[in-house]
Amino acid sequence: MYEPKTKENDADVIEFIEAVENPKKRQDAYKLLELFEQASGFPAKMWGSSIIGFGSYHYVYKTGHQGDAPLVGFSPRKAKISLYFATGDEKRETLLEKLGKHTSGKACVYINKTEDIDLETLKQLIKQSIDFLQELYPDAH
Repeated sequence: MYEPKTKENDADVIEFIEAVENPKKRQDAYKLLELFEQASGFPAKMWGSSIIGFGSYHYVYKTGHQGDAPLVGFSPRKAKISLYFATGDEKRETLLEKLGKHTSGKACVYINKTEDIDLETLKQLIKQSIDFLQELYPDAH
């Protein structure tokens, strides 16, 4: 059976951030940690070895594939900072237009640094993503 690699675990979030080599990325990670905790209302938890997630939900796809994932999260990766939001939320596009300098994939939004984006819009994106997932998966917590 398929076993997802990205699971919530007890690794220390602060230790993970302290291990980020680039001082600017480390500073941004602390800024995002505070902002995500504030906007989501959930404490930070490590998911896998490199994602800081907030809240969680259990998903079940039409294919029968299921698992747990953070409601929202981020990862200060070497190239860019990845921000994780819900997939399939069409209202997200309107907020992304106001976010500032970023690129985006299916669930991820990539930024270079927090100065490139509007932090109030990021808070709205976090809340919007959580609302969307909690509506889609009513047992989300």
